[in-house]
Amino acid sequence: MDTTGIPHPPRRVPLLGDVRGVSPRTPVQDAIRLGHDLGPIFRRKFLRREIVFVTGAELVGELADESRFAKHVGLGVENLRMIGGDGLFTAYNWEPNWRRAHDILQPAFSLAAMRDYHQTMLDVARELIGCWDARVGGAPVDVAADMTRMTLETIGRTGFGYEFGSFQRDEPHPFVAAMVRVLRYAQQLNFRLPVIGRLREREAARQNAIDVESMNAVVDEVVAARRASGDTSTRDLLGLMLNQVHPDTGEALDPVNIRRQVITFLVAGHETTSGALSFALYYLANHPEVLARAQAEVDEMWGDVADPEPTFKEVTKLRYVRRVLDEALRLWPTAPGFSREAREDTVLGGRYPMRRGDWVIVLIPGLHRDPAVWGPDPDAFDPDRFAPGRARQRPAHAYKPFGTGERACIGRQFAVHEATLVLGLLLHRYHLRSDPAYRLRVAELLTLKPEGFALRLERRRPAAHPVGIGSPGWSTKALSSNTPHGSR
Repeated sequence: MDTTGIPHPPRRVPLLGDVRGVSPRTPVQDAIRLGHDLGPIFRRKFLRREIVFVTGAELVGELADESRFAKHVGLGVENLRMIGGDGLFTAYNWEPNWRRAHDILQPAFSLAAMRDYHQTMLDVARELIGCWDARVGGAPVDVAADMTRMTLETIGRTGFGYEFGSFQRDEPHPFVAAMVRVLRYAQQLNFRLPVIGRLREREAARQNAIDVESMNAVVDEVVAARRASGDTSTRDLLGLMLNQVHPDTGEALDPVNIRRQVITFLVAGHETTSGALSFALYYLANHPEVLARAQAEVDEMWGDVADPEPTFKEVTKLRYVRRVLDEALRLWPTAPGFSREAREDTVLGGRYPMRRGDWVIVLIPGLHRDPAVWGPDPDAFDPDRFAPGRARQRPAHAYKPFGTGERACIGRQFAVHEATLVLGLLLHRYHLRSDPAYRLRVAELLTLKPEGFALRLERRRPAAHPVGIGSPGWSTKALSSNTPHGSR
């Protein structure tokens, strides 16, 4: 790509590039800051690699045009091929298993399938509530960790009929522990320096190989359990992969690709949703007026019923709760970027020539903060941005938390329904009290989550006015020793 005229950070370091004031642990947040200073399109150089970022909604509108641009698998996503291979998220556009799997699995995300998943989602949400009830009036809960437990259990049961026992464990399931290390390793591959730290790199690669094998072993156990059961139904994702063929070609998915698809769904199907819920809870706990409106909505729906039995339809009517989720995903889309490559030679924005195969990264948190779309204070948390009248006034390409085009997230409706259900139940049941001294820290492992965010819980009487946030009695001493502290 001809980058002439595209701004870049000043004071480049010879050989290393744009490394001043940035950290390999916070590449997304560093890029957001640079985009704010440099404009709707900018470039960064690291060693010999120069990357172009786009944050302007007008340019993203062009990049979302499927006739001109397609998904590009590169950087962090390409690094995940070590576990995802030609799975739905990490497949190259030319690999046949992407289309084959997409078409076979599409029925798993129909409205009828969503209704079938609802009860299992509710069952898992109740396990989370049972865990949180035991902490009422006691030690704070580690929000991101518990949301991860809940979403992993949900995708395991709904997608594969497999229970991870997430709420019966004191420590995360081994799959999660291995996954976190693999995601960290994949991110750090983008920042390797030549020669320096070769011994440390070899040790990291050795551990990564062990973690990949560990994840494969868990998935092989899931598949083996289904095969041994004799179940040949197509009731869920695994059933479709094992027992369904492509509707047009009659081709089935091969065993290696099935493993890769299962890993893809286990990672993507829980990691991003848990982050979205965690950010939503953070913003609710720090915006009492928003919390009050959201709790009023769930109280109107379920009244003073201690343990409501939400129906599928009732969850879809929690419109303000959904706005809270949408706004949390606007500020911190848990999958923070996607890459687009030119299908043919073209010119982006009328001034940036791109040859066929040239690619750029759409930095979604930057797009979601474009003041031309989101107003003069785009960093402010305001769920009413997603009120119907205001939402209709925005171009569709201005809000892209689930990617774009035919390679966008296939499980979007699954994630939204699960998150709305869980958030509604938590709002109905608890007062959410955060540490008034806590300042949001965002952890980056290719996905984004709040780091060190905890809530102190109290049971509430539905329809009662929510208690103020950060009231006396909060203490951080009860936080478990593995909860991160300090500020970045």
